[in-house]
Amino acid sequence: MIFKFLSKNFYISFSIVALIYFLDRLTKIYVIQLDKNNLGLDIFNSTYLNIVLIWNKGIAFGLFSLNESRLYNILSLIISIIVVILIVMALKSQGFKRYSLLMIVGGALGNLHDRIFFNAVPDFIDFHVGNFHWFIFNVSDIFITLGVISMIILEFIDNNKSNEY
Repeated sequence: MIFKFLSKNFYISFSIVALIYFLDRLTKIYVIQLDKNNLGLDIFNSTYLNIVLIWNKGIAFGLFSLNESRLYNILSLIISIIVVILIVMALKSQGFKRYSLLMIVGGALGNLHDRIFFNAVPDFIDFHVGNFHWFIFNVSDIFITLGVISMIILEFIDNNKSNEY
């Protein structure tokens, strides 16, 4: 049974998740270190992009930020369960759907690591136009978003195919 998952596809899938996870870890460690060296000041400022470290206690893009530790721990447990479900779904999927799920898993593991070890997720990428700032995010959030957008597109494609028959 276990040898079924230890195939070429398993190793490719594991490599994708590991690459996303380590890319996220490296960028977060680098930005945290830069923040320490700059004594908490903005790390980089430009016309459309700022690099500034904030600690997010909520979920994606700072939504549902929680100050109470019990609710934060429950939310972290729910996220852990969802990650396990996504891993199982990815292992059972094929093609682009699998890669979309793997992007979500890799990003979710990166953010889950921070939730467990830091009780918050470091976000640092701040896109803005004038005074309008998008939510501050990190590399994990990029891959989660790309994976979710890919899943939505795949769902539209599958629905169009099933409507044709």
